[in-house]
Amino acid sequence: MQYTEIMVRYGELSTKGHNKKNFIDRLGANVRQALHKFDQVKVHAQADRLHVDLNGENYDDVMNNLKNVFGIQTFSPTIKVEKTFEATCQAAEAMVAEQVKDHATFKIETKRADHDFAMDTFEMNAKLGGYLLDKFPDKLKVNVHNPDMTIRVEIRLNGIYLSSETIKGAGGLPVGTAGKGMMMLSGGIDSPVAAYLGMKRGVSMEMIHFFSPPYTSPQALAKAKQLTEKLAKYAGSIKFIEVPFTEIQETVKEKVPEGYLMTVQRRMMLRLATAIMEKRHGLAIFNGESLGQVASQTMESMLAIEDVTNYPVLRPVLSYDKTEIIKIAEDIDTYDLSILPYEDCCTVFTPPSPKTKPNVEKARLYEKHMDIEGLMQRSMDGMKITTIHPGEDYLNQNEDVFAELL
Repeated sequence: MQYTEIMVRYGELSTKGHNKKNFIDRLGANVRQALHKFDQVKVHAQADRLHVDLNGENYDDVMNNLKNVFGIQTFSPTIKVEKTFEATCQAAEAMVAEQVKDHATFKIETKRADHDFAMDTFEMNAKLGGYLLDKFPDKLKVNVHNPDMTIRVEIRLNGIYLSSETIKGAGGLPVGTAGKGMMMLSGGIDSPVAAYLGMKRGVSMEMIHFFSPPYTSPQALAKAKQLTEKLAKYAGSIKFIEVPFTEIQETVKEKVPEGYLMTVQRRMMLRLATAIMEKRHGLAIFNGESLGQVASQTMESMLAIEDVTNYPVLRPVLSYDKTEIIKIAEDIDTYDLSILPYEDCCTVFTPPSPKTKPNVEKARLYEKHMDIEGLMQRSMDGMKITTIHPGEDYLNQNEDVFAELL
């Protein structure tokens, strides 16, 4: 069946009161960006629903892209027919013939925006249901409470629209409605999941990735970019910020006692993330910390590290266990990539016994032996920003090296 539009339902956006228009406008913009490669598609974001006019484009391809747009609760492929009972019957008959292979229960659900149309909702429900029972006496049976198939009929001013499938969307809020956040992306399992969860709540994410050549390889950097590519489908594109960290790690290794290496390294990362966020007008810093998962992810450690910033540090996976995080990683297709062998700057120089309850005053004392401002400035001067789009391939550029690792 050649559908003419896809009807999108908002879900959570319907509760937004006076701000609802801003959320709907943002969702409309995000949908247009997600569907930009479909030249004929037109998007109309209205107060009650969003309508995607297909104008001949393949509805399966369009729907596959819509599934990744946050802010969409459900959507339905819909066909527009002339505003007559006969045309409605023909379209409904075609839907049943295509979708019902054996036996099914059904009901008709009519909404009438055009109150001048000759039939009211009850009459349309009864007559269209009767027509389909006559056409498919051995296939269909009415069940108004829990049907296998619901044929929805909308009588609008410009025609009658029919749909019979309801497809679950990504849910959440449109990316960009909650402001900009800076994600500290490592390359492991947790931080991409944290970024995904933040984006689902409307945050426009930019990825900050610290790399330390020659201790970290170009392949580790490519892997972090590929993880960002996996997440870009939810936002249209994502800024990836490479921050050189070699000099800082070498200095920390030289100046700081072994037990505090991890604490001071992370304090320096958070200082840099804060400076980048201020420069790029962000509102909060995100990371993939899960409470108690590793030695450095205790509340005492978080307190000692967060001492260097006054901005919010948000941890979307804080209360998740590893099994729950892995499940989400598998669902969003980042898990297999995250477990590829790599050495990122969080694993290089890791002491055998990091402090699980570091003291803030001691961390401050050890840092007095370092030129913090100079180290940060040189790191910021070497920063590189790349815009990453869905579908871009960073790993195959290093395919031979990855093959050696596997």
